Amino acid sequence: MLIEKTSHLCTEIYILIEKMARNTSLQNVQEIVMATSDKNESTRRTAMLKEGTLRKIAPRVYTTTMDEAPEVIIKRNLFYVLGQLYPHAVISHRSAYELKPTAEGDIFLTYTYTKNVSLPGVTIHLMQGPAGTEHDMPFIENLYISSAERRALENLQKGRARTSVSKCLPRTYIEEKLERMLQVNGEAGLNLFRDKARNIAAELGMEAEFDALNSIIGALLSTKPSGLLSSASAIARAKGEPFDDGRVKLFETLFEALHGEQFHYIDEQNVENAAFRNFAFFESYFSNYIEGTEFEIEDARQIIETGQPMLTRNADSHDVLGTFQLVASRKEMQRTPSSFDELIELLQDRHRILMAARPDREPGMFKMQNNHAGDTHFVDCTLVRGTLRKGYEFYQALEHPFARSLFMLFMVSEIHPFNDGNGRISRVMMNAELVAADQSKIIIPTVFREDYLNSLRRLTRRGDPSVIIRALSRVRQFSANITGDDFDATRKYLEECNAFKDGDGNILRF
Repeated sequence: MLIEKTSHLCTEIYILIEKMARNTSLQNVQEIVMATSDKNESTRRTAMLKEGTLRKIAPRVYTTTMDEAPEVIIKRNLFYVLGQLYPHAVISHRSAYELKPTAEGDIFLTYTYTKNVSLPGVTIHLMQGPAGTEHDMPFIENLYISSAERRALENLQKGRARTSVSKCLPRTYIEEKLERMLQVNGEAGLNLFRDKARNIAAELGMEAEFDALNSIIGALLSTKPSGLLSSASAIARAKGEPFDDGRVKLFETLFEALHGEQFHYIDEQNVENAAFRNFAFFESYFSNYIEGTEFEIEDARQIIETGQPMLTRNADSHDVLGTFQLVASRKEMQRTPSSFDELIELLQDRHRILMAARPDREPGMFKMQNNHAGDTHFVDCTLVRGTLRKGYEFYQALEHPFARSLFMLFMVSEIHPFNDGNGRISRVMMNAELVAADQSKIIIPTVFREDYLNSLRRLTRRGDPSVIIRALSRVRQFSANITGDDFDATRKYLEECNAFKDGDGNILRF
């Protein structure tokens, strides 16, 4: 009896071990299981199919995931599947840049033969061509990715697309990539890239494609006519005024949002000089507070009323004085740019006044080194003028003063053209648009600081202009309630609105 029980137990253990071995042999029951010529493995797959622990989702492709659509599973494991089906293939042409299927589900591989293969959610375009070389980058599951030089050559190939989706990205895309390379790596880096591409082209029989690449690089370096180029950023580079294409796209996004909005008019009520100056005091005070130049109200008031800096804080005092000097002058604040050259002049003149006490910050001079705030890197110093020019093109097409003011604020803030003082200058430029149109100016109080900065970040990082439009519309409405007739009354109203409070746990009330 004991022998029978022991024998039965051993049989159960054997079955359990066999089942575990079956699963272990399938790479710990990984999500994707490929067909195999191994008879034992094939038998185990058949058993799992019968058990309902494995299903077929494409030719030679099985999955252990039973409750998701095949196209979802294929997409999640695409490169593993490609490597298993087409070992040593090269992810090439546009796919080498995108590293994912197109919106239509197309992906392009260079392989030993030409064929289109359909998998759930994906069409694989196999193109006969050179295998991966020592220049190409090894990828997962025996795949390669075309090297930077090879993929540029591949995407400059001519010929009619056999499908609705071209294997090549537009020539403008390659021009922009090369322009960016020149921006980051300089002429030496771009020339090195060209030399490598020349050698690879000779190896792969892509001399015609190299000629096209060489023409683009020559135009970027001004050794060939700029008329050979079609990308706006590349043409600007060739003409000596390159711009940040990513920022320009953000400007376009904001422009479209502002152009499609209907904004109301809010007339300026602080028309008397005394009221205008009192408002300007708080405008200056809060604008500096946002940037970390913090004073007690009475200290700031004394600095401005006497024109004398605090002995212990000379530079900070002059920051407040410089800002006040700008925003308290109705004549100065009525100046808005009617040309790109006037925009440059206004920015530099106002920065010169604002930063007069900080010669180390090069007042009135555009930055010569790149700057950033946290993980936000602003426009490259070599691209400031060109990006301002492209931004100005959008700005001048806006009509409503609030739309123009908001756009000017974001443009200057996003470019950050100076070493320091960019936030304050952006707000001066914003309010100048409103003063010029006899509209109420905007104050960004301390309590609203994080809302304001987060709205800028939202547009910068996510391309979402709705938040900054809502935020500035709200603070504009708040600012319209501020009358500067009586300093103490204005101060009391601001206190009641929580304006002076830190934003943490407090909100703007009005």
